[in-house]
Amino acid sequence: MRENLSTWNDTIVALATAPGLGAIAVIRLSGYNAIDIADSVFSKNLDNKATHTVHFGKIMNGKDVLDEVVVSIYRAPKSYTGEEVVEISCHGSPFIQDSILQLMQFSGARLAKPGEFTQRAFLNGKLDLTQAEAVADLIASNTEASRKTALHNLKGGFSHDLQLMREKLIKFSALIELELDFSQEDVAFANKKELEILVQQLQVKTMQLLDSFKLGNVIKNGVQVAIVGKPNAGKSTLLNALLNENRALVSDIPGTTRDTVEEYINIQGVLYKLIDTAGIRASTLDSIEQMGIEKSREKISAADLVIALFDVNDASIEQVINWKKEIDPDKLILVANKVDLLKDRSLLTNEALKEVLFISAKDKQNIEALENTLHQKVVGDGLQKEYTIVTNARHVASLKKLSFALNDIETGLQDNITGDLLALDIRQALHYLGTITGQITNEDQLDFIFSKFCIGK
Repeated sequence: MRENLSTWNDTIVALATAPGLGAIAVIRLSGYNAIDIADSVFSKNLDNKATHTVHFGKIMNGKDVLDEVVVSIYRAPKSYTGEEVVEISCHGSPFIQDSILQLMQFSGARLAKPGEFTQRAFLNGKLDLTQAEAVADLIASNTEASRKTALHNLKGGFSHDLQLMREKLIKFSALIELELDFSQEDVAFANKKELEILVQQLQVKTMQLLDSFKLGNVIKNGVQVAIVGKPNAGKSTLLNALLNENRALVSDIPGTTRDTVEEYINIQGVLYKLIDTAGIRASTLDSIEQMGIEKSREKISAADLVIALFDVNDASIEQVINWKKEIDPDKLILVANKVDLLKDRSLLTNEALKEVLFISAKDKQNIEALENTLHQKVVGDGLQKEYTIVTNARHVASLKKLSFALNDIETGLQDNITGDLLALDIRQALHYLGTITGQITNEDQLDFIFSKFCIGK
């Protein structure tokens, strides 16, 4: 069982909507005295009102009316935090918001820390740690993929996977512990062969979760795509075509782009950071252009994907071969530009260029095919499946430790170690599972996790 670390007996208050001017704002209170505090400044009696009810009235500061508001009541334990919760929907004037917040503090509440509402929900058993972290991910989601993944975890998808693993291990742990109690009688309650099969299944599941982090990291943080090539290959034109706007300066003069130009684009639910780099050529007398070239090489090294662009009428088979040697093939996309001006049509069927995508950035020809290639390279069909995708580095660290612990159990079974040592290895695996869901945690860890949340959530 998770230890309830909450020592709070106070009531917290915060603005639950985004700060600033708006049509309405929501101020949230949570805690033992939340309803009493709201009742003390509301023009109608709230003390005897049922949970999940809404009431129209006035917020009063003495005899002065601060605002006409709608008050929603959620009584414990049927609330987000598991405590008494009141939400006040007021007009969105920053002055009104601040006035009500100050009045609530004067009446006995204190300002909430970042993530404190969700932290209380966790400590009161309303959600586990993976679900709580999914709340922050859902708020921060800026693409369809990140929203879908966060919502899956918030609904308990990841928790369900971990809970099944935990329950199966606990069953065998209990049987082995029982054997230790009857060690003098030489009886066996646990089937070691079944345990070995289970451990192998858990290893496969753990590796699936670990492998999903590559996609999860992309979904959460986006993909860096460097567009590289010789001067005047059409890199800036391609950037503009992908963005569908004239963002980068385009010129027939080689070396126009001196510094990197960076823009974001959403392709099929995933965020891509496009980096238009300075044209790379063997030599230049322009020191500023040379600095741009050096920065381009740094971007190539740091990028998740590299679009190697070249003028199809200046095509060099040797250049394509060199790119394949110099750039990781897993992140290389070869693109021949200016196909609208192509003179030698035989290049389209040249075996050496079979991996090349032919486009016209100027006429936006085959741009959609390039977008599909980017998406396939990064995501494939991963977003079409209903399964857990790990997006949190903390979860990955615990899953790696879990994998090592499962390996220890399997080795112990093969070496026929004693029950007490085997039980110790199983407890270690259960420990790492518990650190992910929050069944095993400490207050410092919780403070760190929830400090990254926004205030009011």
